[in-house]
Amino acid sequence: MSPMSFGISLAALSFMMTVIWGAPLLRVLNHFKIGKIIRVDEPGFHQVKMGTPTMGGVLFILPVALITILLNAVNIIGMQTIGRSILVPLIVMFAYAILGALDDWEGIRGKRRGDGMRARTKFTIQAILGLATAAVLKYMLDVPELIIPGVDFVIDLGVWYIPAAAFIIIGTSNAINFTDGLDGLAGLIAATAFITYGGIAMLQGQIFVGRFSFTIVGALFGFLWFNVHPASLFMGDTGSLSLGATLGVVALMTGQWAVLPLVAIIPLSEIISVIIQVGYFKLSRKFYGEGRRVFKMAPIHLHFELLGWSETQVVQRFWLISLLAAMLGVGLALV
Repeated sequence: MSPMSFGISLAALSFMMTVIWGAPLLRVLNHFKIGKIIRVDEPGFHQVKMGTPTMGGVLFILPVALITILLNAVNIIGMQTIGRSILVPLIVMFAYAILGALDDWEGIRGKRRGDGMRARTKFTIQAILGLATAAVLKYMLDVPELIIPGVDFVIDLGVWYIPAAAFIIIGTSNAINFTDGLDGLAGLIAATAFITYGGIAMLQGQIFVGRFSFTIVGALFGFLWFNVHPASLFMGDTGSLSLGATLGVVALMTGQWAVLPLVAIIPLSEIISVIIQVGYFKLSRKFYGEGRRVFKMAPIHLHFELLGWSETQVVQRFWLISLLAAMLGVGLALV
């Protein structure tokens, strides 16, 4: 079986596994009343989502973990189906999922009900995990540090690789987290990005990275089975933080993270819109005595909803932009 065929087979397997255990997971989450709490400042039509089961990231994380671990176990008997280096993004996925789960739980049952973990605490943990992962990528896996489209050699960043890689991991984690606000949006955008980097990895001969990426894609499609509008399950920070961090690690492992802002143009736009909104609000309050806003609401998908776009229109149009950007990203990576 060719590497690409095997990767697609893994995607199909992870899809089936995710769909099969989705219904039992929903029953468990409903039984323990682990439901979404909608902030009062969100658009009023989001209130119908109150109580929808969240922390659904475990739905796609566990099948990915099971398949990856089993394939690594097969290596013991001499069948090289997946490399042990893939344990690094898998561990990152688990670590950020645990952080996201703690954040979700704090927002559902903790003292900060409705808000979740303090932003400073969450960012500090993300930074520690990001720096540790960056060091592993550089000194243990010896991944290509930076490939620039059109440049025939790999650029060595030296000691600057550590903060740059950590920034990519942390930034992508938070960007996907901000993208997760509409039914199906974060799942579709993340799946498109992983398909892109899975293809890039395959074309570069990084077969194991490609297979791991396709496994995630299949699991995300399985998750979307329950997350498309009207969603019966949300991924929560459990899923969004882990997805973003893992995407950052996969991009770093290919060395093609220079095209990540293009491939992840929607998450990038989401996080930039939040930075602009918060920054301008604080500056305007300082200079004008009152806080002013650039967007009707941030992240930017809420702005378009308040302009009159339906939820499905926002998701579909954002996904079309993401798909086109991903195609351009692959094209640049092949230059």
